[in-house]
Amino acid sequence: MHHDIPAVVLDMSATGIGIVRSLAQKGIKVYAFDTLGKYKIGKTRHAICGACPNPVTEEEELLYFLCQVGHNFPQKAVMLAGSDDYVHFISKNRYVLSQYYRFLLPEHALIEAVLDKRLTYELAVKYCVPCPKTFIVNDEHQLDQIIGQLIFPCILKPVHSSHFRSNIDHKLYKKAILIEEAAQLQEEYLFYRQYGELMIQEAIPGEENAIFSVKTFFDKKMDLKGLWMNQKLHQFPPHFGSSALVVSKREEEVIELAVPFLKSIEMKGLAIAEFKKDPRDGKFKFIEINPRIGLTQGLSIACGVDLAYLYYLSLTNQNPDPVVVQKDGIKWVYFVRDFLSYRQRKRLGETTFFQWLKGLSGKKVEALFRWDDPLPFIRSFVSHLRNLWGRH
Repeated sequence: MHHDIPAVVLDMSATGIGIVRSLAQKGIKVYAFDTLGKYKIGKTRHAICGACPNPVTEEEELLYFLCQVGHNFPQKAVMLAGSDDYVHFISKNRYVLSQYYRFLLPEHALIEAVLDKRLTYELAVKYCVPCPKTFIVNDEHQLDQIIGQLIFPCILKPVHSSHFRSNIDHKLYKKAILIEEAAQLQEEYLFYRQYGELMIQEAIPGEENAIFSVKTFFDKKMDLKGLWMNQKLHQFPPHFGSSALVVSKREEEVIELAVPFLKSIEMKGLAIAEFKKDPRDGKFKFIEINPRIGLTQGLSIACGVDLAYLYYLSLTNQNPDPVVVQKDGIKWVYFVRDFLSYRQRKRLGETTFFQWLKGLSGKKVEALFRWDDPLPFIRSFVSHLRNLWGRH
């Protein structure tokens, strides 16, 4: 295998750092960029790092910046994105960027669909994938019409989650809002609608460990080149948040739902399909798709299915053999987030200190910490604690 073609990673969160480390340890020269605040926290010794314009608010500036960077490479670099905002930016500007970079994405219409939860739900229904009942709410009048059809508790969530989170003050940051009764729904809807379009979804009962994610890489011919899975154990914030503690675990029933669905919609490139097991009927219900590498990329390496490297090899025409066999039972922990999740769950009486410690036992990898590159972990830890302090 040759590694002379550089890689450019857009994102310096734990996701991007996982991609950087995966490629750098193979001897690939990596350049990593993100907005100024994230760059300051995530800069790593394993890449040439820099700040870049914002993909949402400074699109033209970022396009110019990346064209200038790409112009200096003797060969087209492989480009990978670690967030939905960067994926959308690359997809939208794919014609110009493809003159300087190698990347693989499905059609732009599909990118738009999987980043819009209304359209994602419609895709699941179209291809007969089990999913929670969903209502789109455009105004108060429509809310009044459907409120009698709802079963409580239910979930109020944004149609465009990345835009929703970026507009919500950190004190209000939530991936979804659990609604216990009609009066609460009316109150929460009036508050959150100012931050973006909203939808109401049936709440699937059960613990966080009922959630499974399938990570895939399909090449341009839609041949499956890489697949692995993890089971969530903890999220931050608890119940409706991002992964804080997961374990590599293969679940054939989920794969049998996810792979045909992704193939049917021609989800080429990298993707994550998430499902939750419904204890009421024992079926796995579809939650969402992300068109990129996930936050737990570090576990991808540890369990033996390095999607970032498979992607690099494929985009540099080295035709890697498919890798779909993983090592189960390895944990991935984002320590600071898992600790903050534990604190919240402890206040709710859902766990104890010793139960939390027991959950951390066994073979594991940390999202950010490495002895040869400790600063991203330290800076992230301090940043999270500052944010926590600022909320009080």
